[in-house]
Amino acid sequence: MSQQYLTSQSGSPIADDQNSLSAGERGPLLLQDWHLIEKLAHFNRERIPERVVHAKGTGVYGTFTLTKDLSDYTIADHFNGVGKQTETFVRFSTVGGEMGSADAERDPRGFGLRFYTARGNHDIVGNNTPTFFLRDGIKFPDFIHTQKRNPLTNLKDPQAMWDFWSLNPEAMHQVTILMSDRGIPANYRQMHGYGSHTFSFWNAKGERFWVKFHFKSQQGVVNLSNEQADKLKGIDPDSSQRDMVVAITDGNFPRWTVNVQIMPEADANTYHINPFDLTKVWPHGDYPLIEIGVLELNRLPQNYFAEVEQVALAPSNLVPGVGASPDKMLQARLFAYADAQRYRIGANYNQLPVNCPHAAKANHHQRAGAMAGTQCPYHGSQTGGDASANYGPNSTIGALVEPANFAEPPLRLDGETARYSRYNQDDYTQAGNLYRIFSEEEKARLVATISGSLRQASMDVQQRMLAHFQKADADYGQRIKMALGL
Repeated sequence: MSQQYLTSQSGSPIADDQNSLSAGERGPLLLQDWHLIEKLAHFNRERIPERVVHAKGTGVYGTFTLTKDLSDYTIADHFNGVGKQTETFVRFSTVGGEMGSADAERDPRGFGLRFYTARGNHDIVGNNTPTFFLRDGIKFPDFIHTQKRNPLTNLKDPQAMWDFWSLNPEAMHQVTILMSDRGIPANYRQMHGYGSHTFSFWNAKGERFWVKFHFKSQQGVVNLSNEQADKLKGIDPDSSQRDMVVAITDGNFPRWTVNVQIMPEADANTYHINPFDLTKVWPHGDYPLIEIGVLELNRLPQNYFAEVEQVALAPSNLVPGVGASPDKMLQARLFAYADAQRYRIGANYNQLPVNCPHAAKANHHQRAGAMAGTQCPYHGSQTGGDASANYGPNSTIGALVEPANFAEPPLRLDGETARYSRYNQDDYTQAGNLYRIFSEEEKARLVATISGSLRQASMDVQQRMLAHFQKADADYGQRIKMALGL
């Protein structure tokens, strides 16, 4: 075997990587030591900004196998043809913590799934809960500020968290989930996942359907108590990452049964709840789960930074047959997620191996920007037609064409443009329903968890929250009132 020389980034052999160039044995270093400069400059840039949310995560490759043909509902290639397999990538994460935070925090878990389909990447960027704290993305920056550190003390801030929730009762359903026994998943394998938002399907006839995605863990669901989580955070802050690495390494590939709920387009106009409200679920009695396939995770990334830190999941990554909906939180995320990736990684982030389409070639007229010239290892350059033509339409040989057969059917919109109130939209019924299905033991733990955190807030905030709990369920409110000593 021939020797492999140590080189600089430009390929120049490095004769001495152990000692800097100095003016004499005890003299100062010389600026002309370009190898030293290259090493230090690159080291200063080895980190990209961490994600504002979902900063700490675990990524795994796998496959999705379709077990039910959905051609009656969608032209999406990966949902047509029983037995079809599609390569996938899933990133699990906590939400509020920083890169060095513990995995066992009481916090929602991100469940971001990418399908590398024959017609491009399809991302479902969801959570382990079917709902969220908000129904309008304009409040997302405010909410996340309350989950992060106080700008004065740099400490987590229960006062800000509960103050915000007390003034935004739409969070009641998700707060009840978060503070319940469901609030601390034991690991990423033993939890369900949800697309959470309402998306759309459309078929070859131009018919549209509204759809929600559910991923049911075949490993069962296991959650931690407050006491178990507190111990685990001190023993192993990376517990969920370690659990997944061990499982994959040992060949215990985790699986999820993939289900959808499907609503005909016209039903949305008359259904008794707003089907595009992210704070609410669709009752399964009205729209039952339809099993469509199996998601299996079976391959670890080879480079955590390149593949997990730089994976750029975004709900705007849609393919023909799958579209958005009037869900206001989804509408905001369609912009925000891709824009966050442009800021963190650069304008050409989709040319990185984990982000470029694996089963389809990207052809477009976008040029230049950070990382220009990076090539997708699966298909080479992501420009199409004549490389000199960075505009369309053009008359060059091999000019890119627009496939009209993949066009989404028109969506009828009605109503006047206005800033419609988020308030007074029944924020209590589903939260109360959830509370009422808990056992006595679950209710006791829920009340203990809420009161333990809420008592750290001011009295006026406690009183406002108490009114919300009472509106959800009288017993819910009374138990918290007694626990707080009010």
